Amino acid sequence: MPASALSERLLVHTGAMSGPLSGLRVIELASIGPGPMCAMLLADQGADVIRIDRVESSGLGVALDPRFDVTLRSRRSIALDLKQAAGRDAVLRLVSRADVLIEGWRPGVAERLGLGPEHCAARNAALVYGRMTGYGQSGPLAQTAGHDINYISLIGALHAIGPAGGKPVPPLNLVGDYGGGALYLAFGILAALFERHRSGRGQVVDAAMVDGASSLMSIFHGMVASGRWNAAQRSANLLDGGAPFYDTYVAADGQYLSVGALEPKFFAEFAHAIALDERFVKSQYDPRSWPEMRTAIAARLATRSRDEWCRALAGTDACVAPVLSLPEAAEHPHAKARGAFVDVAGVVQAAPAPRFSRSTAAAPRVARAAGSDGEAVLLEAGFTRTEVDALLSTGALRVPREEADR
Repeated sequence: MPASALSERLLVHTGAMSGPLSGLRVIELASIGPGPMCAMLLADQGADVIRIDRVESSGLGVALDPRFDVTLRSRRSIALDLKQAAGRDAVLRLVSRADVLIEGWRPGVAERLGLGPEHCAARNAALVYGRMTGYGQSGPLAQTAGHDINYISLIGALHAIGPAGGKPVPPLNLVGDYGGGALYLAFGILAALFERHRSGRGQVVDAAMVDGASSLMSIFHGMVASGRWNAAQRSANLLDGGAPFYDTYVAADGQYLSVGALEPKFFAEFAHAIALDERFVKSQYDPRSWPEMRTAIAARLATRSRDEWCRALAGTDACVAPVLSLPEAAEHPHAKARGAFVDVAGVVQAAPAPRFSRSTAAAPRVARAAGSDGEAVLLEAGFTRTEVDALLSTGALRVPREEADR
């Protein structure tokens, strides 16, 4: 690669970072689901994340268009063959300069490859080693395959979601993969980095989706213990659609509205705004009145379209919102006013979150094709041109065809 092209790439991918995590170096061992999501969260806030993509002998020509790999945005990619000792050694050399490593493989895989916590700590004792699994690094299910739906089944979350008398309904993969997984891994990594300021030592973060999702259910364990939550029946409680003032209703046009008027003062305002009988306000928390109350609310909300109700209720504390599709959500005036969505290479996606008063995150960058930054990453890390060429010649380092042709 010409020196000018290399300099330009380094400028584009390492010199334009901003945000509160600017200066943090992260190595991401490629995985699916919560691992990439966690890495995206860190990259969104300015961390320099290098994704180690594992490649097979078939090459990189059939990869998904990077524009649509939203959770792979804002980081560089190097493709290494980890079946080769040279590929594994390259990872360890990168680890020696890093603050964090993210790994989302089944327990024991990293160790068998020579990339486990002990191997990495031997190169960098200050490394925070973040491990993302479904069932954790220990326990009878540690080696069992699974996905989000299985993890949230095991900890009671899925049982609580769905219609009365019906089957449990998966809440997409938000509770296990992303809420209980990616967010808890990111939290654990940042907590370990904070502790490192005192000890000067790294440590392993064992983030299991069953643990994180169970933590998310904390309030409901308390409600069950107090007798205020029916754990045996779905849609029979305050927050699961059992209460008519915390549910969704169809409007005249077939679109839906969400009603979340939990507190008495908000329910009173909601009832007044839709001309609901005053007796329901007085019996809001009496479950005996809920069937009739639900029927009355449904009848009233069915008299106008979704958007007509939204206009009528605008500016009130009735706690009503339209149930928007993903494309509609990006066009809502509130989202537009806050810049909640961004367009990255023609793909509308969520802007970095949360926001900071001083450390403003840079605009997200489109995901790089697997291996696109391999040569630049290694040269920046201190590899010589001869070493990089040797890795290329053996296939331990691979670049996309268009990069190799330059």
